[in-house]
Order: sequence, then C-alpha cells, then structure tokens
Amino acid sequence: MAGRPREFDREQALITARDLFWRHGYEGTSLADLVAALGIASARIYKAFGSKEQLYREAIGHYEQHEGGFATRALQHPQILSAVRQMLEQAVLLYTVSDPPAGCMVVSAAGGLSEENQPLATWLAQQRKERTAEIVARLQQAQADGQLRAEAAVPPLGEYYATVLHGLSVQARDGASRERLNAAITLAMLPLQNLLID
Repeated sequence: MAGRPREFDREQALITARDLFWRHGYEGTSLADLVAALGIASARIYKAFGSKEQLYREAIGHYEQHEGGFATRALQHPQILSAVRQMLEQAVLLYTVSDPPAGCMVVSAAGGLSEENQPLATWLAQQRKERTAEIVARLQQAQADGQLRAEAAVPPLGEYYATVLHGLSVQARDGASRERLNAAITLAMLPLQNLLID
C-alpha cells in the first residue's frame, strides 16, 4: 500500500519559487528547477498555480506585498525628507542582505526576457511604473502640504528618485557595498533637501 502523499504547503511553495525566480530570473528558472526546489511533481505545480508564468506573477505579487513593500511603508512617513530617505535606506538593506546580493526582484527582471515573453516584460515594466507613480504622488502630497516649494518640478523629481531606487538594485547586484550605496543616498538626497520649505 502506497504511503500518503506529502502535504502540500502552497504558501511555502510560493516563497521557495519566489526565491528561485529572484535569484535566477524567469527564463533562468526551469520547470525542472522548480520541481527540484519545491519537491513536488510538475503536475502538482500546474494544479496549484496554473502555469509557470502564473506562478511567477504570483511570486512577484508576494514579493511586492512583503519584501518589496518597504517603499510603500517608508513613503507613509509624514515628513517627505524622512520618507524618501527611509525608502532608499530600506532598499539598500533589502538589496544587500543575501550573498551574492539579489537586488530588487522586479528591477532585476528588467532585461532578462526574450521576445516570446514580451507580455511578461510589459507587465513587469508596469510594476516599475506604478512604483514611480507612487513616489511622484507622495512628493505631490508633500508639496500640497507645504513641505516643498511651490516651484518644485515634482514629476521629474519623482522620476529621479525612482531612478535612484532602481539604480541601487543594479549596483547592489553588481557587488556595491552597503556603505557605498548609503554614501550615494546621502548625495541623492541633496535635491530634495534644497526644495524643502524651512
């Protein structure tokens, strides 16, 4: 008589798949890799998640709600200077925590998809655009609240901080130390400091 199949923990499987995708990317992670890491047959993966792409999208969603949610949490700080600084500092902590550093899961996926996966690339680009829009909206709120000068060009400023945020991920993945990245943040904060209303 065959033994009972091992109980399937969907949440743990999602976390394991997320970490695999985070490290190796979508195309760099094969179904065989997922089977080996999750310890279940491919049929169970398809039954639980629908497809490799659906599993990847769900893994990105999990990342954004948990590890990647640092930006949203930081931007809730009532003082705009602290909000932006905390967002960037929390990014450095996350992006450099592993060895080798993994950077941001969404940013790291930016250039690693072939033509056949362009719909997925477009979806990932939209995730990054939403983060940029969130930063711009927070700066606009700070301007409306009287924290930033009225003449401050907020949309380009938001684009700038999104660029810094995404650039920290690339630099971390390329091996930049936490100390170097934090030094870059100090310089990156100067434009915002110069636009504050005393």
